[in-house]
Amino acid sequence: MELVLSAEEQEFLSTILEQCQQKLLNEIAHTDRREFKQGLIQDEKLLNSLVCRLRETAVPELRG
Repeated sequence: MELVLSAEEQEFLSTILEQCQQKLLNEIAHTDRREFKQGLIQDEKLLNSLVCRLRETAVPELRG
């Protein structure tokens, strides 16, 4: 599947994903149940991969 985004859409999506990642990291830090925490950690890894891939394909002026 290919998804084509404008620079504005790419920046918006990147911002939203990074906000979700921060919330997820906070949830991981405050979770005591091991099984639940492991699931959250896997979700964060997947989200991090998406954020990194989105940054790699960002147009040059969006790369910070």
